[in-house]
Amino acid sequence: MANHLTGRKALDEELNSLYNKLMKLGALAEDAINKAIWALKKSDLNLADEVMRGDEELDQITQSINEQALEIIARFQPVAMDLRMIASILHMSVDLERIGDLGVSIAKIAKALSKEKLIKPLIDIPRMGEKIREMIDLALKAFVNKNPEEAKKICALDDEIDDLDKQIFRELVVLMMENPRNIEQAMQLILVSRALERAGDHVTNLCEHTVYMCTGNFIRASSYRRRIERSEEEEKRD
Repeated sequence: MANHLTGRKALDEELNSLYNKLMKLGALAEDAINKAIWALKKSDLNLADEVMRGDEELDQITQSINEQALEIIARFQPVAMDLRMIASILHMSVDLERIGDLGVSIAKIAKALSKEKLIKPLIDIPRMGEKIREMIDLALKAFVNKNPEEAKKICALDDEIDDLDKQIFRELVVLMMENPRNIEQAMQLILVSRALERAGDHVTNLCEHTVYMCTGNFIRASSYRRRIERSEEEEKRD
């Protein structure tokens, strides 16, 4: 019995360490997105460079999580909730690392556009960034609290990200049509918007993993998002 308790305590310590690394990774990913958007808005080359340098730390923490998770599985042979937690953290670390990568992509665009006057005030792109930040915070909170219902609710927030992405695309297309000189920069801003849209998708992945950890069931985030109305033609085909 004593050995079992000792083993349980050691496992809990390892899981707590893994959890703390994931939280740090989440904070870094969130920071990368926020700083990259600010660098774009303010033409701040130093901030863009800071985001790009931070990518190495994101990669290192992700690798550390992978190595520690495998070591825990080999050493303790966890089952049930413990094993699902480890599996979920492994997947979530990849999604958070990719969100950080998207921040780096935005930072590179910020550097490329730093000497140009923006063709339109950046309003919706920062709104997307703030929404991503909110979603990451809520997703990690749902994970910490082991709350699958809250995780499901967060999936619906991605509809707002998609709506902003479409709105930005439409506005930039109009600007390109009005003046061909706007095309190059508009395309770069479209890439920023699409990067944020993909970041939103990665956050919904975090929610899927939280639900799996808590329930053992796999869900699709799309099941908890707004249903897109099908056209009459599609209805007829059915």
